Amino acid sequence: MDNVAPDQARAALDTVEQARRRVAQEVGLPRGYWWAMAAGWITLCVIGDLGPQWLVVAATLIFGAGHAVIASRLLNGRRRTEQVRVSAAVAGRRTPFVVVGMLFALVALTLGVAMVLNADGDHHPGIGAGVLVAAIIGFGGPEILRVLRRWFRA
Repeated sequence: MDNVAPDQARAALDTVEQARRRVAQEVGLPRGYWWAMAAGWITLCVIGDLGPQWLVVAATLIFGAGHAVIASRLLNGRRRTEQVRVSAAVAGRRTPFVVVGMLFALVALTLGVAMVLNADGDHHPGIGAGVLVAAIIGFGGPEILRVLRRWFRA
């Protein structure tokens, strides 16, 4: 190691940095998380359209509490698989904020679609909106998160 040329050292450091970036790009939430959230989303929308008000409130609180428990373990993006544990410095400290912002955007999308469906005379606009947004969550959640992390440098 004593006779390492500066260009060799730079090449080695560049290789390490490229590997770190590839690992950071893989940080995210497991696919099962997204499908579970999609199922919960549909359930909440069905209860919202068909259930009594007290059940809507209870289901929302239960969904929120369950999501908080699961997300508190996964939200930092460092435990995508059981085989890999990434440091917070590599995972990015903004990932939780990106996910929460994404959730707010999905809620706004659900409400907007439900209002459009309601204005069009749909009898169960929440269910239609929930199914649409759940499909977006289930099929596109990891990819959306990856793009948002890149945009916000999380």
